[in-house]
Amino acid sequence: MVKRFAILAALVSVPLSADDQGQPSTGDVLAEEVSEERLRADMDKIVSFGTRHTLSSQTDPKRGVGAAVDWALDEFRRIGATCADCFEVKSVERVIEADGRRIPQPTLVRNAVAIQRGTERPDEVIIVQGHYDSRVTDPLNGTDDAPGANDDGSGSVMILEASRILSQQKYPSTIIYALLTGEEQGLYGARILADWVEEQGMTVKAVLNNDMIGNSCGSDGNCDAKHVRVFSEGLRADSTERLRARQRRFGGENDSPGRNLSRWLDRLAEEQPDGMQVRQIWRTDRMGRGGDQIPFLDKGYPAVRITVSVEDYDHQHQDLRTEDGVKYGDTVDELDFEYLTRASQLNVRALHKLAMAPMPPALNADAVVKTYTELSWDPVEGTKTYQIYMRPTDESNWPEGPALSVNHIPASYRERDDTYRIDGEVIFEEVAMRIADGNFKVKLTGVRGDDWFFGIAACNGQYCSPISTAVPGGAFKPVTQPEGDSE
Repeated sequence: MVKRFAILAALVSVPLSADDQGQPSTGDVLAEEVSEERLRADMDKIVSFGTRHTLSSQTDPKRGVGAAVDWALDEFRRIGATCADCFEVKSVERVIEADGRRIPQPTLVRNAVAIQRGTERPDEVIIVQGHYDSRVTDPLNGTDDAPGANDDGSGSVMILEASRILSQQKYPSTIIYALLTGEEQGLYGARILADWVEEQGMTVKAVLNNDMIGNSCGSDGNCDAKHVRVFSEGLRADSTERLRARQRRFGGENDSPGRNLSRWLDRLAEEQPDGMQVRQIWRTDRMGRGGDQIPFLDKGYPAVRITVSVEDYDHQHQDLRTEDGVKYGDTVDELDFEYLTRASQLNVRALHKLAMAPMPPALNADAVVKTYTELSWDPVEGTKTYQIYMRPTDESNWPEGPALSVNHIPASYRERDDTYRIDGEVIFEEVAMRIADGNFKVKLTGVRGDDWFFGIAACNGQYCSPISTAVPGGAFKPVTQPEGDSE
C-alpha cells in the first residue's frame, strides 16, 4: 500500500482554467465521443480485405495488405479533411530484404501514418500505434483468409477512432497515429517507423502500442472485462556498460521511463473508477513473445504495450477451422465491442493529457555524504509548475500527491519553513530554492537521500507529465551511446 504524503506547506502556482487551455477540462468529454458503431464499421471494413498478411498482394485493389494500407491512408486523409487538413498523411515504408526466416523475398513494408502537428512544440511527439497486418497458423501463409480481428484489428480501429476525435482539438505537442505492418514477420513496420522518427530528430514523450485490446475472455474461460494490461520494461534496452554499473550502485532497476509511463497510465485510469482500469505487468512483453513497442525501446524511447487482460489463444494466429467442436480463428464474432470501446476511451484520455502536458524534466539528486538532499533540473518548455515526488526505496509506486510544488519562475532565492510529513513523521522542515546557471535547485534539509527515490513531473495547469525519476537512466530521453559501446 502506498503511503499517503501530507503537504502542509508548498510553493504552489494557480492552475490554468479550462478556458486558458482552450480545451475541455479533462479528456473525459472527448472519451465519451468514442463510438462503438464506428469501431464496428471500421472492423468490418478491414476484415473485408480477406488477409492483411505482409506477404499478401500489394496490388490487388480489394484483397490483401496493399488494398488495406491504401484504404487506411485514404481514411486518414478523409479525417484530415474534417480539420482543415490538419494531418500530414504518409506511407512510411521500406523494402525489407529476405531474412531467411519470415521474409522469403524482398518485400515492401508500408505503414499508414497520420501526423497531427503540435502548435507549440511540433518536434515533441506522442505515438499511438497498432499493427495492421494479420496471419494464420503458418507465419508464411499470405494467401488464406486471416481476419485479424483482435490481433490487431482492435488496435487499428481504436487508432482510427482516436484520430477522428482528437483531430478536432489543437495540442501543444504532436500526435502520430500509426498503423504498422510487418509485425508478425519480425516487428519490421515498427523498426521502420522508429528509424524514421529518429531521422526526423523528434523528441518522443511516449509510445502507446495497442496490440489486441478487443476481447475480455481467454481460451480457458477466464474473463476480465475491467482491465487492460500495460507491459513496461525495467532495465533499459538502450543501456550501456557504464549505465549498468551506475544502476548497480545508485538504483534505477524499477524506474525506466517506460515503467513510469505505465505508472502514469495506471493513475490516469484510477481517476475514472467505472472506466477501464490498468493492471501493470512489469516485464517488457508477454513471456517468450514481443510487440511493436520493442524497436522504440531499443532506441531509448519511452514505450509500453497495452493489451487484453487475458488472452484467447484459440482466436489468434489460427487457421479458420472447427475441431472437436472448438472454433478457431481471429474473427469479428469473438470480439467484445463494449470492452474495445472502453479500452479506446482510456487511450483517448491518455493521448489528450500527454499531448497537453510538457515533457518530463530530467531530475538530478545529490545526497552523497550529506544530511540533506539537493535536487536540480533544467527548465522545460510549456511548464507552469514542477511537482517533486518522494517515495521510500521499498515502495513500488509513487504517492498520490507531490512533496513539493515549485513555480516555473520562482524568486531568485527563497527559503521557507515548509513541513512535510509521512504518517505523522516530519521528513523535512526547511526548503531552500534558487536558480543557478539557468537550472532549478532545491535543498531539502534533513532528507538523507539514501533512503528515498525522488521524482519530478512538469505541469501545464491541470495537465502533468509522467514522473521522471532521479536515477541513472531515469530521464525520458535516449541514453548517450559512447563510441565503441553499442549495447
